[in-house]
Amino acid sequence: MSRRTALDSQLVEVLADIDAMGIPPWHALSVDAARQLEDDLFSAGGGPEVARIEAFGIDRRDGSGSIPIRAYHPNTAAETPPILVFYHGGLWAMGTLDSADDLCRNLAARVGALVVSVDYRLAPEHPFPAGLEDAYAAFEWANAFGHTLGGDPTRVGVVGSSSGGNLAAAVVRWAREDGHDIAVHALLYPILSAQFDHGSYVENADGPLLKTADVRHYFDHYLRTPVDAFHPFVAPLAIAEVDNLAPAVIVTGGHDPLRDDGFAYAAQLTKADIDVAHHHEPSLCHGFLSLADDVDRAADAFETVSAAIRERLR
Repeated sequence: MSRRTALDSQLVEVLADIDAMGIPPWHALSVDAARQLEDDLFSAGGGPEVARIEAFGIDRRDGSGSIPIRAYHPNTAAETPPILVFYHGGLWAMGTLDSADDLCRNLAARVGALVVSVDYRLAPEHPFPAGLEDAYAAFEWANAFGHTLGGDPTRVGVVGSSSGGNLAAAVVRWAREDGHDIAVHALLYPILSAQFDHGSYVENADGPLLKTADVRHYFDHYLRTPVDAFHPFVAPLAIAEVDNLAPAVIVTGGHDPLRDDGFAYAAQLTKADIDVAHHHEPSLCHGFLSLADDVDRAADAFETVSAAIRERLR
């Protein structure tokens, strides 16, 4: 059954401005060109003020180098706010701390959490599992050392957008194997499978801001071999066993090729009696929370999603 309705009128205006730039789709660009474009489009600033921002590095799990980290401190009366470890999107090949800045500022301000943004390694230079190893190292660091930033290491959640949502879902499964507790995992329009021939991948194949061909193209960059597509840390939907996973907040948009991945994941967790808040915006597209400054519906959604995350961090 289709979950697609007309695009929000304010979103139509924003998309018209983007279309006027004559930008090719992501899959038609070289990786270097796509990275530059993504950074140009999404690093323009914006987002609310926060108490302060700190930049530092942490060691990789194998000691091979440093992972750049940016911590956003909320303007809150809480002496020890909860911690959210954030993984940016970009199809595993794009994205920077700067391009995720507005999302992190909004999360810190709206949730009242210390947000730890992770500059994980990117494909194709560093295919799976390199980026995931960095993502998990940052989660482990938040548990062990989050208190040094003034955060509460007993209330740690993970948040990821798009491919970052894929990493967040994998971190939750890895943490379960290691016996770590996670307060919440929030997946913002996540990629959760390698199936591109049905449902919203067909209906929204030419979707605004993200196309099915983009996901398919960069999924191949992320994998070492086709076999990786069946790994539970790459395609969480391929493994039905979800017992004892952390509470979840799932965000989907009606005009997003990834829409049905989010719906299926929410259904999996609900069937396993896991606490799930699924927020769906039928008139919006992929990445809509990054458009909160220009689209009222996206701003309202950000507040609703933030409240759901905040409730599960108590």
